[in-house]
Amino acid sequence: MRLRLFRPAGYTVPLPCLYWVPGGGYVLTSPDLDDAWCEGLVRRHGCAVVSVGWRRAPEHPFPAAADDCYAGLSSVALNAASLGVDGTRIVIGGASSGGGSAASLALLVRDRGELAIVHQLLIYPMLDDSSSTPSSHRVTDRRLWNREANILAWRAYLGDAFGTDHVSPYAAPARMMELRGLAPATMLTAELDLFVDEDIQYAQRLMGAGVSVELHVYRGVPHGFYRMNPNAAVTRQFFADRDRALERAFSRGTC
Repeated sequence: MRLRLFRPAGYTVPLPCLYWVPGGGYVLTSPDLDDAWCEGLVRRHGCAVVSVGWRRAPEHPFPAAADDCYAGLSSVALNAASLGVDGTRIVIGGASSGGGSAASLALLVRDRGELAIVHQLLIYPMLDDSSSTPSSHRVTDRRLWNREANILAWRAYLGDAFGTDHVSPYAAPARMMELRGLAPATMLTAELDLFVDEDIQYAQRLMGAGVSVELHVYRGVPHGFYRMNPNAAVTRQFFADRDRALERAFSRGTC
């Protein structure tokens, strides 16, 4: 496991922190994949960002990535003072499989009771291994994250459990029956994303469990839209919504 710490120059007080999980369908990742994203958030919010490098499937199936994400968060929490981080203002987040890992991490934080987070920022997260929703069938364009790629990725990540009733909810959060007691969440997803149905359903289930949720569905755009056209009006709206969510979470804190 590798962690990358991003901080603004010249800071003098402990900083709120976003613990960020890069995506990649559980099979594709790079230590510098989201460096520009992390640096931009540091400049925008004056916060710290820690990016975790997780082991990838199929060489390292579940629970490797989940274990790495939890171990990294534990390290940040235990060493908050030396890292210049305010341990009472840690937000977890991720996009795509990183969003799925962040949702899984929120479940682990709740159920193990060892750590504290104030918010989960879930950007079109990969949550449901069943690939059974209408939107999961619609996206077949090979230029996008499509149904075929999604099934291959889940098969690689879940190993022998794929296609069975033995998939852990800490691998596929949509399988978790009990969602009460989780940290508040912001869900940002896209109308033409194959994950949109499972994301909306998860957000609704969180609400039904009494978890505070803000849900945004960006009209007419697919998975990865903010990377494809960072200057589009819909992308600017996405960035504004993301930033407001982080500002509120960082100002709230707990403990």
